[in-house]
Amino acid sequence: MSMSAASEAEAMSVHAVIYCRVSSTAQVKRGHGLDSQETRCRDYARMKGYQVENVFHDEGVSGGMIDRPGMQAMLGFLDKNKAGGEFVVVIDDISRLARDIRAHLDLREAISAVGARLESPAIEFGEDSDSILVENLLASVSQHQRQKNAEQVINRMKARTLNGYYVFGAPFGYRYDRVQGHGKMLVRDEPKAGAVAEALEGFASGRFQSPVEVKRFFETLSCAPLDKHGEVRIQFAVEILQRPLYAGYISIEKWGLHLQPGKHEPLISFKTWQKNQDRLNGKKIAPARKDLNKDFPLRGFVTCASCDHPMTAAWSKGRTKLHPYYFCQTKGCPDRKKSIRRDQIEGDFGALLHDLAPSRDLLLLFFKMLRDAWELRHKAHRLKADGSKAELRQIEEKTAQLMERILAADSPTLITAYENEVKKLEARRLSLTDNRAAKRPTFKGLDEIYRTACGFLQNPQKLWASGDLEWQRVLLKLVFAEPLAYCRDSDYRTPKTTLPFKVLEGFKGDKFGMVEPRGIEPLTSSLRTTRSPN
Repeated sequence: MSMSAASEAEAMSVHAVIYCRVSSTAQVKRGHGLDSQETRCRDYARMKGYQVENVFHDEGVSGGMIDRPGMQAMLGFLDKNKAGGEFVVVIDDISRLARDIRAHLDLREAISAVGARLESPAIEFGEDSDSILVENLLASVSQHQRQKNAEQVINRMKARTLNGYYVFGAPFGYRYDRVQGHGKMLVRDEPKAGAVAEALEGFASGRFQSPVEVKRFFETLSCAPLDKHGEVRIQFAVEILQRPLYAGYISIEKWGLHLQPGKHEPLISFKTWQKNQDRLNGKKIAPARKDLNKDFPLRGFVTCASCDHPMTAAWSKGRTKLHPYYFCQTKGCPDRKKSIRRDQIEGDFGALLHDLAPSRDLLLLFFKMLRDAWELRHKAHRLKADGSKAELRQIEEKTAQLMERILAADSPTLITAYENEVKKLEARRLSLTDNRAAKRPTFKGLDEIYRTACGFLQNPQKLWASGDLEWQRVLLKLVFAEPLAYCRDSDYRTPKTTLPFKVLEGFKGDKFGMVEPRGIEPLTSSLRTTRSPN
């Protein structure tokens, strides 16, 4: 056998495996993906006379990682077949193996441990000192490139954020879309955006008393992000309530960015967001009751007159069917477990609502007073706007002074204290700016508000009769200032109502008349009132 034939036979006895890696799918689109690496490695193996036994890929894996699916599969394959002959691992470039010097050395050792050696068309690996030096230098350069790329990406992200654009994954309620003059930016994603706005406004207004109730609101929606158990995580509700992004501002603490104005459309006002933070950081609110259902809408709100504890409710089994009852189960209460029929307690409640409803003439008188108060509000609004301008100037001056102190300070404690004060001033400045940007109230808006409020005040039992549990609970909060006490032998005790009903109740003892009534539209010039003589 000739020397060339022996050399060729020896080469054919060497088995090769190919390893390819890309850190992102963008590399595939640009033509630097797995296929191009594999083609170059196969050409190299063919030139060397190696027989390719297998190919292993890792896609979307950082070069700083060691524990990769494709790499681990390759090492397992080599360890299983090392008795079958000599193996070579072919890589396109040293950076495909790793972009971290520690990861490179660990993987080189792992490949040697399974009886294989590393080869590449871009570099000649050797065991002499010069070859090892070159290899380590190239691995260090590859690590530097990875770190430099990461720095450049972060710097570009920071710069775009400072220009008002969010750069991370779109939160619930938004999606990314290309907008002329802006590139990719956040836009509303309906119906999710509307649901988020309703939840945030509802928490601020008290419609939802806790994040648990916000969570349950989302669970009723078809677009809710459910986990594998079919539920919305409580952390999801808390994060939505805390995100200033929904108010039009971006905060990224790790970059030192606090309430940076964004270019995207806000779902709520900054004032609403601040109100939610105050509620989250204020006193603890009792969690929502889990036993509320449409069968017993008054459960937990009506209390026992004998012990002042909330009543519960349940279905009781009769001879032929179930019967609904309310009852007290407080130990030591003389009325403990004495049932009250649901028809009785809810019928008396309906009568109570009917008695609270004011007359049409009372509502019109109330509207006249409301219009006078509205005019005073206009004047106060102008005075407040002038005061806001002066306060904004003071905030700018104080912020400039604090920034000078930060630059001059050398104590980390002082710098942190100054920075916290700057954050408070910035939050106040944004609140003032948000209030000034809000639309000034108009009389047309007052008329629309009046018609909506009038419909509720004149007939609250209509909302109660809707059968919607959520709105029934809202009605209880809108009408009554505290829970209702019910005596099983008489009726409801005198309720403490909210301000609108309390004011209207106070007018019932006054004498007033209307001239030429014209339906439900507000009458001002034709309305006259006279007080009863003492």
